[in-house]
Amino acid sequence: MRLLFAGSPAPAARALAALLASRHEVVAVLTRPDAPAGRGRATSPSAVAAAARDAGLEVLAPTTLSEPAFRSRLAELAVDVAPVVAYGALIPADLLDVPTHGWVNLHFSVLPAWRGAAPVQHAVLAGDEVTGASTFRIEAGLDTGPVFGTVTEPIGAQDTTGDLLDRLAGIGSQLLVRTLDALEDGILAAVPQPADGVSYAPKLTTDDGRVRWEHPAHLVDRRIRACTPAPGAWTTVHGARLGLGPVRPAPEAEPLAAGHVRVGRREVLVGTGGFPVVLGTVTPAGRRPMAAADWARGARLGDDAVLGVVA
Repeated sequence: MRLLFAGSPAPAARALAALLASRHEVVAVLTRPDAPAGRGRATSPSAVAAAARDAGLEVLAPTTLSEPAFRSRLAELAVDVAPVVAYGALIPADLLDVPTHGWVNLHFSVLPAWRGAAPVQHAVLAGDEVTGASTFRIEAGLDTGPVFGTVTEPIGAQDTTGDLLDRLAGIGSQLLVRTLDALEDGILAAVPQPADGVSYAPKLTTDDGRVRWEHPAHLVDRRIRACTPAPGAWTTVHGARLGLGPVRPAPEAEPLAAGHVRVGRREVLVGTGGFPVVLGTVTPAGRRPMAAADWARGARLGDDAVLGVVA
């Protein structure tokens, strides 16, 4: 089948690679416009745009899908289906029926759970034991379309969003290829999503990454893993922001008041609303990530130090 692939970040580039290796023909790629990225905020193409240009594909990057030039080009391409993976914008309702088989989205949850922009982050944040990926036909509602297929993936006790998304991008890409194969062969029908089990996953903000040390240790652990790598978990020390990598719950340690720090020779403990946690990697403002023990020695933290209190 002739495909217009729509996607933007690195997990979507994984799916593009799988489609390029399939029996289908990717005739063009739709992605978000170049945007500032990195520390220097230099304008950069999306991961999908870079991969598409390397493959010699036509790249369409309209500011909105209402632009007449894009609509005209979509009609000219005469695609059979438009697979979508984390494109980053809604498809206008009047464009949904332009491809013969519509727009088929690869979503990183087992629908109807975690509809929305951040399904993997919310699965980790909620403490889910299993997640997965789904392919479905896009309709006017938010991730409400009928489902073609699903795969599942366990969530490990130490999985970050980045870890889990990397695995889901791999198994999800293969699910997407199988879905398109079956559509072309005429052996696949979409099944409406059940009314029960619906949950939503809005995009997490920078404020969502702020750790509340008064919460129990398992919730602190989940929040940090859910926000790794983005939007990033953080706290404050002496009024300055401190980035946080994953922590290790320490139920065997002596209790500490929430946010209070105990610096040992090899580890740094922080109190929570339950038992303490051991800090892993931290990122002081304007510096690179480092081991928490190295940071604590350099910062000369004493046992009276408290995280999360703005001076």
